[in-house]
Amino acid sequence: MKAGLYGFLFAMWVLILIGGGIIVTLLGPITITGYGDMNWFIASVIKAIIAIILVVIWILVLSKMKNWIFRKEIKS
Repeated sequence: MKAGLYGFLFAMWVLILIGGGIIVTLLGPITITGYGDMNWFIASVIKAIIAIILVVIWILVLSKMKNWIFRKEIKS
């Protein structure tokens, strides 16, 4: 049980660190031009949508891992 739980926690922290790196390096420099005063707003909306999608994906991945770990532990 401990190995599965530690693996889950390790994967969770890896996803958090990778996600932070992706957000900072890829989403940070996104700029939009050609919309006047709305440039910053459109860029922020795009960044927010991408960040929310990444969070949902990470939650789904962690949920699948959790279910797999606990099913494996119940069977043994």
